[in-house]
Order: sequence, then structure tokens, then C-alpha cells
Amino acid sequence: MVETIQAQNITLMDLSEKFGLERTEDDKQFFREWQDNLPELTEAEKQVLDEVKADYRHLSKYPILEPIVKLVVLSPLLKLAGFYRPPFYLAGEKEVKIISVDEETVVKGRLDLLVFTPEFWIMVIEAKKAQYSLAAGIPQALSYMLGKPDSEKPAFGFVTNGSEFKFLKLTKQDTPKYAESALFSFDRDRDLYIVLSALKRLGQLVSQ
Repeated sequence: MVETIQAQNITLMDLSEKFGLERTEDDKQFFREWQDNLPELTEAEKQVLDEVKADYRHLSKYPILEPIVKLVVLSPLLKLAGFYRPPFYLAGEKEVKIISVDEETVVKGRLDLLVFTPEFWIMVIEAKKAQYSLAAGIPQALSYMLGKPDSEKPAFGFVTNGSEFKFLKLTKQDTPKYAESALFSFDRDRDLYIVLSALKRLGQLVSQ
């Protein structure tokens, strides 16, 4: 009997046992894209990010749900990164289904936001409530990345709860493998600048 798992309930153990996903032993070398050749930000871009942080901190006096995280934090980041312009497109609430190696497990779900080109997916973005740890979104984002139709090129993910951020990379050749970036936080002054620079860098790599 085929087992169906909703993506929001998936665990890293499920992905390992049913889909063969492994975390690489060297995240820093496997995932250089968020570290190397990051573009410099303009003073105007830094000012916008400072305003994003101030807005979020003001609003976070009350519980912040996913739609607010998307509106206040994700939207300006994606705009500044250039993902609202060619060659990129956005899709929201896209249904994704992946089937295990032994074809006995199906994972279904809807990813929050997808940045893509006609050729391949670029980024799965999973936005969680501000009260949630990013650990709650990482297995879900990875399950969607496994469902990317183009298996030749790596998939990139981006998980945020509004005040913390982490990038993911997944490759599907032979054994599926993934890596995580460092954790970025509003609590560190320059982290949001690095997040935008890394988003811009991923956009550049795809455009090239």
C-alpha cells in the first residue's frame, strides 16, 4: 500500500530513509554559492533593509503569521534581489509531489513561493511564523527541492521565519545530497545585508 505524507509533516529522517537524501559532510565546500563573489550593496539598498528590520521589529510586538512575513520581509528582499524582473518568474502555492525510490511513499504539499525560469527552478522559499524555528521549514523545503523537474542542475532553497534566514542547496545526481548555509539573524547587524547579497549572487549565476 502506498503511503502518502503531507510535506509539512515530513522529517529529515523520512527524507533519508525513503528518498536517500544525505547531508554532505562539508557544507562550506559543497555550497560555495552563498559565500563567494557576493555583490556589494548600495547605500540605498542598505537603507531599505534597515527599514525592513525596523518595520519587522515593530510589528513583532504581536504574533506575526506567515502572510506578514512574506509581505514585510520576503517581498522587499526578492524585489531588491531582482527576482521580479526577467529572466525570473514567481509562483505561489505550487503543488509538488515526489515519489520515493521504492515507489511506496508519496509526499504531497504546496510550496510557499517559487522563483524560476522556464528552464529550471531556482529557489524554494518556505516562510514560517515568527515563533517557529527554521528547523520546522528545512525538511519541507528539501522535500519540494527533491521534486524539482530538472535533475541536472542544483536546486536552491531559502527558509525564513522573518527574523532568521538560511539557504539550502540540493543536488540530485546519483545520491541526493544537500547542504545548509550559516544561520543569519536580525540580531546581527550586517546579516540582512549578506542575505540580500547572497540572493543577488544566486540570481547572477542563473542569469549567466
